[in-house]
Amino acid sequence: MHMTRITGGCGCDSLAAATDMMSIADALVRALALVAPIKEIELVSLFDALGRSAARPVYAAAAMPVFDNAAMDGFALRCADLAGRCCLPVAGTVAAGDALRDLPEGAALRIFTGAPLPAGTDAVVMIEACIDKTHKVHFNRTPATGENIRRAGSDQAAGQLLITAGTRIAAHHIGLLAANGITQIGVTRRPRVAVFSTGDELCVGMPAAGQIPDANRPMLLALASQAGADVTDLGILPDDAEATASAFKGIGAQYDLILSSGAVSMGGKDHIRAALEAAGGAVHGWRVALKPGKLVMFGQLGPAAFTGLPGNPFAVHVGFHMFVLPQIMRLLGADPAPFAQVVAVAGFEWTRKPGRAEVFPVRLAAHDATGLPVLQRLGQSVSATLLPLSEADGLAIVAAETSHIHTGAPLLWRPFCSTGGMT
Repeated sequence: MHMTRITGGCGCDSLAAATDMMSIADALVRALALVAPIKEIELVSLFDALGRSAARPVYAAAAMPVFDNAAMDGFALRCADLAGRCCLPVAGTVAAGDALRDLPEGAALRIFTGAPLPAGTDAVVMIEACIDKTHKVHFNRTPATGENIRRAGSDQAAGQLLITAGTRIAAHHIGLLAANGITQIGVTRRPRVAVFSTGDELCVGMPAAGQIPDANRPMLLALASQAGADVTDLGILPDDAEATASAFKGIGAQYDLILSSGAVSMGGKDHIRAALEAAGGAVHGWRVALKPGKLVMFGQLGPAAFTGLPGNPFAVHVGFHMFVLPQIMRLLGADPAPFAQVVAVAGFEWTRKPGRAEVFPVRLAAHDATGLPVLQRLGQSVSATLLPLSEADGLAIVAAETSHIHTGAPLLWRPFCSTGGMT
Protein backbone atom coordinates (compact mmCIF):
# COMPACT_ATOMS: atom_id res chain seq x y z
CA MET A 1 0.00 0.00 0.00
CA HIS A 2 1.07 3.58 -0.72
CA MET A 3 1.07 5.98 2.15
CA THR A 4 0.34 9.66 1.85
CA ARG A 5 3.50 11.54 0.98
CA ILE A 6 4.39 15.18 0.62
CA THR A 7 6.54 16.19 -2.32
CA GLY A 8 7.38 19.33 -4.24
CA GLY A 9 4.26 20.58 -6.01
CA CYS A 10 2.22 18.30 -3.68
CA GLY A 11 2.66 15.09 -5.75
CA CYS A 12 -1.08 14.74 -6.16
CA ASP A 13 -1.35 13.68 -9.79
CA SER A 14 1.63 11.51 -10.67
CA LEU A 15 -0.50 8.66 -12.05
CA ALA A 16 -2.41 10.85 -14.45
CA ALA A 17 0.14 10.44 -17.25
CA ALA A 18 -0.85 6.79 -17.58
CA THR A 19 -4.48 7.72 -18.31
CA ASP A 20 -6.36 9.77 -20.90
CA MET A 21 -6.92 12.46 -18.29
CA MET A 22 -4.94 15.64 -17.79
CA SER A 23 -2.88 15.89 -14.64
CA ILE A 24 -3.94 18.58 -12.19
CA ALA A 25 -0.78 20.51 -13.00
CA ASP A 26 -1.41 20.36 -16.75
CA ALA A 27 -5.06 21.30 -16.28
CA LEU A 28 -4.09 24.35 -14.25
CA VAL A 29 -1.58 25.42 -16.90
CA ARG A 30 -4.29 25.19 -19.55
CA ALA A 31 -6.82 27.03 -17.39
CA LEU A 32 -4.42 29.90 -16.73
CA ALA A 33 -3.27 30.09 -20.35
CA LEU A 34 -6.82 31.14 -21.28
CA VAL A 35 -6.78 34.30 -19.15
CA ALA A 36 -4.50 37.32 -18.85
CA PRO A 37 -4.34 40.17 -16.33
CA ILE A 38 -6.95 42.84 -16.98
CA LYS A 39 -5.33 46.11 -18.04
CA GLU A 40 -8.25 48.44 -17.32
CA ILE A 41 -7.75 50.54 -14.18
CA GLU A 42 -10.37 52.34 -12.11
CA LEU A 43 -9.57 55.12 -9.65
CA VAL A 44 -11.65 54.66 -6.50
CA SER A 45 -11.82 56.17 -3.03
CA LEU A 46 -10.29 54.22 -0.16
CA PHE A 47 -13.76 53.38 1.13
CA ASP A 48 -14.67 51.83 -2.22
CA ALA A 49 -11.34 50.00 -2.48
CA LEU A 50 -12.23 47.33 0.09
CA GLY A 51 -11.98 43.90 -1.55
CA ARG A 52 -10.60 45.31 -4.81
CA SER A 53 -7.19 44.47 -6.28
CA ALA A 54 -4.46 47.08 -6.48
CA ALA A 55 -3.62 47.73 -10.12
CA ARG A 56 -0.07 48.89 -9.43
CA PRO A 57 2.35 49.09 -6.51
CA VAL A 58 1.80 51.93 -4.04
CA TYR A 59 4.78 53.66 -2.43
CA ALA A 60 5.00 56.05 0.50
CA ALA A 61 5.43 59.68 -0.52
CA ALA A 62 6.98 60.60 2.83
CA ALA A 63 8.64 59.04 5.83
CA MET A 64 6.51 57.96 8.79
CA PRO A 65 6.32 59.52 11.26
CA VAL A 66 6.82 62.79 9.39
CA PHE A 67 8.36 64.45 12.46
CA ASP A 68 9.88 63.46 15.80
CA ASN A 69 7.07 63.01 18.32
CA ALA A 70 6.27 61.82 21.81
CA ALA A 71 5.50 58.13 22.23
CA MET A 72 3.88 58.69 25.65
CA ASP A 73 2.03 61.29 27.67
CA GLY A 74 4.61 62.84 29.98
CA PHE A 75 7.24 65.58 30.08
CA ALA A 76 9.78 66.54 27.45
CA LEU A 77 13.22 67.54 28.78
CA ARG A 78 16.98 67.57 28.29
CA CYS A 79 18.56 64.84 30.36
CA ALA A 80 21.49 67.16 31.16
CA ASP A 81 19.10 69.62 32.86
CA LEU A 82 18.37 67.00 35.53
CA ALA A 83 22.02 66.70 36.60
CA GLY A 84 21.92 66.83 40.40
CA ARG A 85 18.20 67.70 40.36
CA CYS A 86 14.92 65.83 40.77
CA CYS A 87 12.52 68.47 39.45
CA LEU A 88 12.18 71.07 36.70
CA PRO A 89 9.89 74.02 36.11
CA VAL A 90 7.09 73.40 33.59
CA ALA A 91 7.23 75.97 30.79
CA GLY A 92 4.03 74.98 29.00
CA THR A 93 2.17 72.21 27.22
CA VAL A 94 2.53 70.64 23.77
CA ALA A 95 -0.40 68.69 22.30
CA ALA A 96 -0.83 66.70 19.11
CA GLY A 97 -1.40 69.11 16.25
CA ASP A 98 0.56 71.98 17.82
CA ALA A 99 3.27 73.79 15.89
CA LEU A 100 6.88 72.87 16.48
CA ARG A 101 8.51 74.86 19.28
CA ASP A 102 11.80 74.98 21.20
CA LEU A 103 12.38 73.46 24.63
CA PRO A 104 13.43 76.27 27.02
CA GLU A 105 16.79 75.86 28.76
CA GLY A 106 16.51 74.21 32.19
CA ALA A 107 12.75 73.51 31.91
CA ALA A 108 10.37 70.76 30.96
CA LEU A 109 7.30 70.87 28.73
CA ARG A 110 4.18 68.85 29.42
CA ILE A 111 3.60 66.76 26.27
CA PHE A 112 0.93 64.40 24.97
CA THR A 113 1.27 61.29 22.81
CA GLY A 114 1.85 62.15 19.15
CA ALA A 115 2.73 65.78 19.82
CA PRO A 116 5.70 67.19 17.86
CA LEU A 117 8.88 66.93 19.88
CA PRO A 118 10.19 70.35 21.00
CA ALA A 119 13.59 71.14 19.52
CA GLY A 120 16.31 70.32 22.04
CA THR A 121 14.40 67.47 23.70
CA ASP A 122 16.30 64.21 24.17
CA ALA A 123 13.85 62.29 26.38
CA VAL A 124 10.18 62.11 27.32
CA VAL A 125 9.47 60.87 30.85
CA MET A 126 6.15 59.02 31.01
CA ILE A 127 3.52 60.59 33.25
CA GLU A 128 3.51 57.56 35.56
CA ALA A 129 7.14 58.33 36.54
CA CYS A 130 6.39 61.96 37.37
CA ILE A 131 4.62 64.01 40.04
CA ASP A 132 2.94 66.90 38.26
CA LYS A 133 2.81 69.99 40.48
CA THR A 134 1.36 72.12 37.62
CA HIS A 135 4.16 74.71 37.58
CA LYS A 136 6.90 72.21 38.28
CA VAL A 137 7.37 68.47 37.91
CA HIS A 138 9.19 65.95 40.13
CA PHE A 139 10.81 62.93 38.49
CA ASN A 140 10.92 59.57 40.26
CA ARG A 141 13.91 58.43 38.22
CA THR A 142 16.55 59.66 35.82
CA PRO A 143 15.49 59.04 32.18
CA ALA A 144 17.68 57.59 29.46
CA THR A 145 18.52 59.56 26.35
CA GLY A 146 15.99 58.85 23.57
CA GLU A 147 13.39 57.47 25.97
CA ASN A 148 9.79 57.51 24.64
CA ILE A 149 10.68 59.38 21.46
CA ARG A 150 9.44 58.25 18.03
CA ARG A 151 11.94 59.56 15.50
CA ALA A 152 10.91 60.75 12.06
CA GLY A 153 11.10 57.87 9.58
CA SER A 154 11.36 55.21 12.30
CA ASP A 155 8.22 53.41 11.07
CA GLN A 156 8.87 53.67 7.35
CA ALA A 157 11.13 55.54 4.96
CA ALA A 158 10.02 57.71 2.08
CA GLY A 159 9.57 55.47 -0.94
CA GLN A 160 8.61 52.45 1.20
CA LEU A 161 6.53 49.90 -0.72
CA LEU A 162 3.10 49.92 0.94
CA ILE A 163 1.21 47.36 -1.17
CA THR A 164 2.15 45.36 -4.25
CA ALA A 165 0.22 45.15 -7.50
CA GLY A 166 -2.47 42.49 -7.27
CA THR A 167 -2.94 42.88 -3.50
CA ARG A 168 -6.52 42.21 -2.43
CA ILE A 169 -7.18 45.37 -0.41
CA ALA A 170 -8.32 44.69 3.15
CA ALA A 171 -9.18 47.02 6.02
CA HIS A 172 -5.60 47.12 7.31
CA HIS A 173 -4.35 48.15 3.86
CA ILE A 174 -6.89 50.97 3.84
CA GLY A 175 -5.63 52.10 7.25
CA LEU A 176 -2.02 52.08 6.04
CA LEU A 177 -2.86 54.03 2.89
CA ALA A 178 -4.91 56.57 4.83
CA ALA A 179 -2.05 57.00 7.33
CA ASN A 180 0.12 57.93 4.38
CA GLY A 181 -2.29 60.61 3.20
CA ILE A 182 -3.61 58.56 0.28
CA THR A 183 -7.30 59.10 -0.47
CA GLN A 184 -7.65 57.26 -3.79
CA ILE A 185 -6.12 54.17 -5.34
CA GLY A 186 -6.04 52.61 -8.79
CA VAL A 187 -7.67 49.18 -8.84
CA THR A 188 -8.08 46.59 -11.56
CA ARG A 189 -11.50 46.44 -13.18
CA ARG A 190 -13.43 43.55 -11.72
CA PRO A 191 -13.36 40.45 -13.94
CA ARG A 192 -16.70 40.00 -15.68
CA VAL A 193 -17.81 36.44 -14.96
CA ALA A 194 -21.00 34.86 -16.30
CA VAL A 195 -22.53 31.72 -14.79
CA PHE A 196 -24.86 29.13 -16.36
CA SER A 197 -26.40 25.99 -14.94
CA THR A 198 -27.63 23.20 -17.22
CA GLY A 199 -30.41 20.66 -16.95
CA ASP A 200 -34.16 20.31 -17.54
CA GLU A 201 -34.46 18.91 -14.03
CA LEU A 202 -33.22 22.07 -12.32
CA CYS A 203 -35.48 24.57 -10.61
CA VAL A 204 -35.26 27.54 -8.27
CA GLY A 205 -36.78 27.08 -4.84
CA MET A 206 -38.79 24.07 -3.71
CA PRO A 207 -38.95 21.38 -6.40
CA ALA A 208 -41.95 19.71 -7.96
CA ALA A 209 -41.88 15.97 -8.59
CA GLY A 210 -38.79 15.04 -10.60
CA GLN A 211 -37.10 18.41 -10.15
CA ILE A 212 -33.88 19.28 -8.32
CA PRO A 213 -33.12 22.71 -6.82
CA ASP A 214 -30.22 24.41 -8.58
CA ALA A 215 -27.41 24.73 -6.01
CA ASN A 216 -24.49 25.17 -8.40
CA ARG A 217 -25.36 28.51 -9.95
CA PRO A 218 -26.03 30.38 -6.67
CA MET A 219 -22.87 28.84 -5.20
CA LEU A 220 -20.71 29.77 -8.19
CA LEU A 221 -22.13 33.29 -8.28
CA ALA A 222 -21.28 33.68 -4.59
CA LEU A 223 -17.79 32.17 -4.91
CA ALA A 224 -16.89 34.30 -7.93
CA SER A 225 -18.25 37.45 -6.29
CA GLN A 226 -16.30 36.71 -3.12
CA ALA A 227 -13.18 36.29 -5.24
CA GLY A 228 -13.60 39.84 -6.55
CA ALA A 229 -15.52 39.29 -9.79
CA ASP A 230 -18.44 41.23 -11.25
CA VAL A 231 -20.86 38.32 -11.72
CA THR A 232 -23.79 37.89 -14.09
CA ASP A 233 -26.45 35.22 -13.66
CA LEU A 234 -27.32 33.77 -17.07
CA GLY A 235 -29.81 31.28 -15.69
CA ILE A 236 -30.48 27.63 -16.39
CA LEU A 237 -29.87 26.19 -19.85
CA PRO A 238 -32.23 23.43 -21.07
CA ASP A 239 -30.95 20.05 -22.22
CA ASP A 240 -31.16 21.17 -25.85
CA ALA A 241 -28.16 21.46 -28.17
CA GLU A 242 -29.58 24.25 -30.34
CA ALA A 243 -30.78 26.33 -27.39
CA THR A 244 -27.41 25.95 -25.68
CA ALA A 245 -25.48 27.00 -28.77
CA SER A 246 -27.83 29.96 -29.20
CA ALA A 247 -27.22 31.04 -25.60
CA PHE A 248 -23.46 30.99 -26.20
CA LYS A 249 -23.43 32.99 -29.45
CA GLY A 250 -22.10 36.49 -29.09
CA ILE A 251 -21.57 36.47 -25.34
CA GLY A 252 -17.82 35.91 -25.43
CA ALA A 253 -17.16 39.61 -26.03
CA GLN A 254 -19.15 40.59 -22.93
CA TYR A 255 -17.21 38.60 -20.33
CA ASP A 256 -13.71 37.66 -19.27
CA LEU A 257 -14.73 34.23 -17.99
CA ILE A 258 -17.82 32.08 -18.56
CA LEU A 259 -18.67 29.27 -16.14
CA SER A 260 -21.09 26.42 -16.60
CA SER A 261 -21.94 23.39 -14.49
CA GLY A 262 -23.08 20.04 -15.83
CA ALA A 263 -23.48 18.64 -19.36
CA VAL A 264 -19.74 18.32 -20.08
CA SER A 265 -19.73 14.52 -20.31
CA MET A 266 -20.56 12.42 -23.38
CA GLY A 267 -24.18 11.53 -22.59
CA GLY A 268 -27.13 12.15 -24.87
CA LYS A 269 -28.02 15.37 -23.03
CA ASP A 270 -24.50 16.69 -22.54
CA HIS A 271 -24.34 19.53 -25.06
CA ILE A 272 -21.84 22.00 -23.64
CA ARG A 273 -18.82 20.92 -25.70
CA ALA A 274 -20.66 20.73 -29.02
CA ALA A 275 -22.57 23.95 -28.33
CA LEU A 276 -19.37 25.81 -27.52
CA GLU A 277 -17.86 24.80 -30.84
CA ALA A 278 -21.12 25.54 -32.71
CA ALA A 279 -21.05 29.07 -31.24
CA GLY A 280 -17.55 29.63 -32.61
CA GLY A 281 -15.63 28.57 -29.51
CA ALA A 282 -12.93 25.96 -29.02
CA VAL A 283 -12.16 23.27 -26.44
CA HIS A 284 -8.57 23.28 -25.17
CA GLY A 285 -8.74 20.52 -22.56
CA TRP A 286 -11.13 18.03 -21.03
CA ARG A 287 -11.10 15.51 -18.18
CA VAL A 288 -8.78 15.89 -15.21
CA ALA A 289 -7.31 13.18 -12.97
CA LEU A 290 -9.23 14.53 -9.99
CA LYS A 291 -11.91 13.20 -7.69
CA PRO A 292 -14.44 14.70 -7.53
CA GLY A 293 -14.30 16.84 -10.62
CA LYS A 294 -12.95 14.65 -13.42
CA LEU A 295 -15.34 16.19 -15.95
CA VAL A 296 -13.84 19.66 -16.22
CA MET A 297 -13.54 21.37 -19.60
CA PHE A 298 -11.37 24.35 -20.55
CA GLY A 299 -12.15 26.36 -23.64
CA GLN A 300 -12.44 29.75 -25.30
CA LEU A 301 -15.46 31.63 -26.57
CA GLY A 302 -14.31 34.73 -28.41
CA PRO A 303 -11.99 36.62 -26.03
CA ALA A 304 -13.56 34.96 -22.98
CA ALA A 305 -12.23 31.89 -21.24
CA PHE A 306 -14.81 29.14 -20.77
CA THR A 307 -14.59 26.68 -17.86
CA GLY A 308 -17.16 23.92 -17.78
CA LEU A 309 -17.49 22.26 -14.38
CA PRO A 310 -19.22 18.98 -13.47
CA GLY A 311 -22.84 18.85 -12.37
CA ASN A 312 -22.45 17.57 -8.83
CA PRO A 313 -22.30 20.37 -6.25
CA PHE A 314 -19.22 19.32 -4.28
CA ALA A 315 -17.35 18.66 -7.53
CA VAL A 316 -18.32 22.18 -8.62
CA HIS A 317 -16.95 23.58 -5.37
CA VAL A 318 -13.68 21.67 -5.77
CA GLY A 319 -13.35 22.68 -9.42
CA PHE A 320 -13.84 26.32 -8.51
CA HIS A 321 -11.03 26.28 -5.95
CA MET A 322 -8.70 24.22 -8.12
CA PHE A 323 -9.13 26.05 -11.44
CA VAL A 324 -11.61 28.95 -11.48
CA LEU A 325 -10.24 30.85 -8.48
CA PRO A 326 -6.72 30.83 -10.01
CA GLN A 327 -8.22 32.14 -13.26
CA ILE A 328 -9.90 35.02 -11.43
CA MET A 329 -6.71 35.78 -9.52
CA ARG A 330 -4.77 35.89 -12.80
CA LEU A 331 -7.37 38.26 -14.29
CA LEU A 332 -6.92 40.50 -11.25
CA GLY A 333 -3.16 40.58 -11.75
CA ALA A 334 -2.30 38.42 -8.73
CA ASP A 335 -0.20 35.27 -8.67
CA PRO A 336 -2.57 32.36 -8.00
CA ALA A 337 -1.68 30.58 -4.77
CA PRO A 338 -1.16 26.79 -4.87
CA PHE A 339 -4.32 24.91 -3.97
CA ALA A 340 -3.11 23.20 -0.80
CA GLN A 341 0.24 23.96 0.81
CA VAL A 342 -0.50 23.84 4.55
CA VAL A 343 0.92 20.75 6.25
CA ALA A 344 -1.29 18.80 8.65
CA VAL A 345 -1.71 15.23 9.89
CA ALA A 346 -4.58 12.79 9.50
CA GLY A 347 -6.73 12.02 12.50
CA PHE A 348 -8.39 9.13 10.67
CA GLU A 349 -7.87 5.89 8.77
CA TRP A 350 -8.98 5.68 5.14
CA THR A 351 -8.57 3.12 2.36
CA ARG A 352 -9.36 4.36 -1.14
CA LYS A 353 -8.96 3.40 -4.80
CA PRO A 354 -5.83 5.01 -6.27
CA GLY A 355 -5.64 6.55 -9.71
CA ARG A 356 -6.87 10.11 -9.20
CA ALA A 357 -5.93 12.76 -6.69
CA GLU A 358 -8.82 13.23 -4.30
CA VAL A 359 -10.09 16.33 -2.52
CA PHE A 360 -12.30 16.02 0.53
CA PRO A 361 -13.71 18.26 3.27
CA VAL A 362 -11.98 18.22 6.64
CA ARG A 363 -12.52 19.60 10.10
CA LEU A 364 -9.71 20.87 12.31
CA ALA A 365 -10.02 18.58 15.34
CA ALA A 366 -6.89 19.44 17.36
CA HIS A 367 -3.15 20.09 17.12
CA ASP A 368 -0.51 17.45 17.70
CA ALA A 369 2.49 17.74 20.01
CA THR A 370 4.48 19.55 17.31
CA GLY A 371 1.69 22.06 16.67
CA LEU A 372 0.50 20.60 13.37
CA PRO A 373 -3.26 20.60 12.70
CA VAL A 374 -4.98 17.24 13.14
CA LEU A 375 -7.72 16.83 10.54
CA GLN A 376 -10.86 14.74 10.56
CA ARG A 377 -12.29 13.65 7.21
CA LEU A 378 -15.94 14.53 6.66
CA GLY A 379 -18.46 12.79 4.42
CA GLN A 380 -18.12 9.71 2.26
CA SER A 381 -16.58 11.12 -0.93
CA VAL A 382 -20.03 11.80 -2.38
CA SER A 383 -19.88 14.67 -4.89
CA ALA A 384 -23.61 15.37 -4.91
CA THR A 385 -23.92 16.60 -1.33
CA LEU A 386 -22.78 19.82 0.31
CA LEU A 387 -23.66 18.95 3.90
CA PRO A 388 -20.15 17.75 4.92
CA LEU A 389 -18.70 20.86 3.28
CA SER A 390 -20.92 23.09 5.42
CA GLU A 391 -19.28 21.62 8.53
CA ALA A 392 -15.72 21.79 7.19
CA ASP A 393 -12.80 24.06 8.05
CA GLY A 394 -11.12 23.45 4.71
CA LEU A 395 -10.27 21.02 1.93
CA ALA A 396 -7.52 18.39 1.98
CA ILE A 397 -5.98 16.53 -0.95
CA VAL A 398 -4.28 13.17 -1.31
CA ALA A 399 -2.00 12.04 -4.13
CA ALA A 400 -3.27 9.96 -7.02
CA GLU A 401 -1.21 6.91 -6.00
CA THR A 402 -2.34 6.94 -2.36
CA SER A 403 -4.41 3.90 -1.44
CA HIS A 404 -4.36 4.15 2.33
CA ILE A 405 -4.09 6.95 4.88
CA HIS A 406 -3.23 6.01 8.42
CA THR A 407 -3.70 8.06 11.56
CA GLY A 408 -0.78 10.47 11.93
CA ALA A 409 0.10 10.47 8.21
CA PRO A 410 1.00 13.86 6.70
CA LEU A 411 -1.63 15.69 4.68
CA LEU A 412 -1.77 18.87 2.66
CA TRP A 413 -4.82 21.06 3.09
CA ARG A 414 -6.28 24.45 2.30
CA PRO A 415 -7.99 26.10 5.27
CA PHE A 416 -10.93 28.20 4.21
CA CYS A 417 -9.45 31.09 6.19
CA SER A 418 -6.53 31.11 3.73
CA THR A 419 -8.94 32.08 0.93
CA GLY A 420 -10.35 35.05 2.72
CA GLY A 421 -13.17 33.11 4.26
CA MET A 422 -14.11 31.76 0.85
CA THR A 423 -16.03 28.53 1.26
